[in-house]
Amino acid sequence: MKTLWRWIRRGLLALVLLFIAWHLWLLGHVLWWKWVPPSGTSFMSLRLSELNQARPDAELHYRWVPYEQISVHLKRAVIAAEDDKFVDHEGFDWDGIQKAIEKNQKKGKAVAGGSTISQQLAKNLFLSPSRSYFRKAEEAIITVMIEALWDKRRILEVYLNVVEWGNGIFGCEAAAQRYYRVPASRLAPSQAARMAVMLPNPRKYETQFGPRLAAHATRIQGRMQYSEVP
Repeated sequence: MKTLWRWIRRGLLALVLLFIAWHLWLLGHVLWWKWVPPSGTSFMSLRLSELNQARPDAELHYRWVPYEQISVHLKRAVIAAEDDKFVDHEGFDWDGIQKAIEKNQKKGKAVAGGSTISQQLAKNLFLSPSRSYFRKAEEAIITVMIEALWDKRRILEVYLNVVEWGNGIFGCEAAAQRYYRVPASRLAPSQAARMAVMLPNPRKYETQFGPRLAAHATRIQGRMQYSEVP
């Protein structure tokens, strides 16, 4: 019995050390990316693997551009569409989370997430699209790291550069070139609004941008003037 408890304690200690090592690894990357553009993300790796299964020579479209070279219209549009309290919260929109819970309970399934831009960035950089309590807990931990170490300007800059915007398309520069044949710096308000409403399901909306989504883009364009940009 003593031998069994000894092995249990050793196993628990190993798990604790593994947990600490994993989060130190995450923290190191968050610190590094405070100044250096990410060369890739977890979502990029997943999507590239999927594309390579169908076409081994497939490549992602991704090009980093600095914050100053991103249209202010896109910044406003994404904040209006995804996280209108972005500059005020510390990573979590508790009112939005409560509303999402109530909406999901009413519908009887998960139809709303209530995630902030910071939470979405944490997921894109390190995690996967899968839904589980463990993944949400990891997302929360990484979000705290990002909010503690980066300012809002850096968070928005990295988010706009790495988020998925279509099949194999990552970041605003690749998306602007793909959909409008212009650099991200020259996106017009209507173009920015249409790109912003694609974010919840970009691979679907890339080919199925119907009247309802177009109407939503029009609403977002009307709200953009009220978006506070870092």
